[in-house]
Amino acid sequence: MSKVKNNEPFDPHNLKPEEVLKFEIATELGLGDKVIRGGWRSLTAKESGRIGGLITKRKRELKREALEKEEEA
Repeated sequence: MSKVKNNEPFDPHNLKPEEVLKFEIATELGLGDKVIRGGWRSLTAKESGRIGGLITKRKRELKREALEKEEEA
């Protein structure tokens, strides 16, 4: 069964919680304007992969920091 495509325009002020980090990283990479103009589907596979890799790295760092704070307490 095919996945339903979302054709709604991208609104950076109305993001789902999981999209906030994704958009922050896209903006840091200089892709924020491209995402606003064409949505997430306008990105190349290389750009999407870079964003995904940085999301994973950032989540790993946040988890490590949270564990370190628990150990200190």
